[in-house]
Amino acid sequence: MHARAKNGNGNGANIVAEAMDAAEGAGLRYVSDDRPGYTRKANGEVFKWFDAEGKLIRDEQRLLRINRLAIPPAWTEVWVSPSLNGHIQATGRDARRRKQYLYHERWREVRDENKYDRIISFGKALPKIRKRVSQDLKLPGLPREKVLATVVQLLERTFIRIGNEEYARENKSFGLTTMKDRHVEVKGSKLRFRFRGKSGREHEVDVTDRRIAKIISKLQDLPGQDLFQYLDEDGKVRDISSQDVNEYLRGITGEDFSAKDFRTWAGTVLTAIALNAQEKFETQKQAKSNIKTAISAVARILGNTPAICRKCYVHPAVLETYLDQKSIDGLKRTTEEALEKEDVDLRSSEKAVLKFLESRFAKKTA
Repeated sequence: MHARAKNGNGNGANIVAEAMDAAEGAGLRYVSDDRPGYTRKANGEVFKWFDAEGKLIRDEQRLLRINRLAIPPAWTEVWVSPSLNGHIQATGRDARRRKQYLYHERWREVRDENKYDRIISFGKALPKIRKRVSQDLKLPGLPREKVLATVVQLLERTFIRIGNEEYARENKSFGLTTMKDRHVEVKGSKLRFRFRGKSGREHEVDVTDRRIAKIISKLQDLPGQDLFQYLDEDGKVRDISSQDVNEYLRGITGEDFSAKDFRTWAGTVLTAIALNAQEKFETQKQAKSNIKTAISAVARILGNTPAICRKCYVHPAVLETYLDQKSIDGLKRTTEEALEKEDVDLRSSEKAVLKFLESRFAKKTA
C-alpha cells in the first residue's frame, strides 16, 4: 500500500495517515523508498549490495536477509528497506519499467484484512453512489459526469474490470475504460460486449438496458476509436480513464473507493448467494466441495480463475460462516441454475450480506 500523490481534497494525506496507523498496529514501521536504502550493482552474475551511505555491505546477516527477499535479478532501480520491520521491504522496476513492491509478510496480512473490512463501508456507500449515477445519467448531451456514470453503471451490471492503458497498449487486453467502439454491439436496448480481457481471456457479456444502450450508441458516433469519451465545455472530445472513474467515486462518497470495490462487493454477495443455494452438508469434505462449486460459479461471472476469485474477491467471513454450518439471516434462496444463467438480483441480497458483515466486524472489534 504505497502512498498516493496528495490531491486537492486531502485524500492523499488521509491515505498515508491510515497506512501509518495500520503499520504501527501490525508492529511495523511505515517506510518509503524516497528515503535512503540499500541498493545493488551487478558484478558479473552476482550483485554487490551497498548500504544507505553507499558503503559495501559485508555483514552476513544483512546479506542473508536481502537474499531471502528473493528480488528478481531482472529488476532495476532496486531499493531495500534498511529496517527489518519496514512495511515495504523492497521496490524495483521490472522489465517493462513497471514499479513493483515486496511487502513485509505482516503488512500483507493487515492489508488483506483491511481490504475486506472496507467493503462494509463500500456497501453502506452504494445507495449514495447509485443515486448520483441515476441523476448523472439523465444529464443532457455527453458531459463528463454522464459518461462516468455510464461506466459505473456498467461496472455494477457487468462486473467487467475497469481497464488499464498499459495493458491495452502492451497486451491488447481491455477493460471498460480502454474499450474501443468495435468491442460493443448495440441492438435496441441490448448490448453485447466482446473483448479480450486480462490474461488473454476472451469475454462475451450481454446487458439489457435501454438508457445505457442509447448512451453507448451516441458515444460510438463520436470521432475516434475509444468508446468512453465525453465532450468538454468547448465541445472537444476527451477520453475517460480509470483514474477519472475512481476520482468520481471519491467525489461522491468522500472515501477512497475504487472501481475494483464493485467486483469485491459483487464477489462476496454472489458467493453468499451461491452457498445459500447449496444443499446442507454432513462432512467437512462435502462442505469444501460445495464451496469449490460456489466459487467456480462466481468466478465465471466475474471472469476470474476460481483461485483468484477466492483470494481476492470473496470476504473470508462468508466462507467461515458456511463451514460453521451457519446461515446469513434474510438471504433469499436462489437456485444454482439461476446463478449459472447470471439471472440474479444482487440488490435483493445486499442488505442481508451487509448486515451480516457488520455483525461480524462488531464482534471482531468488541
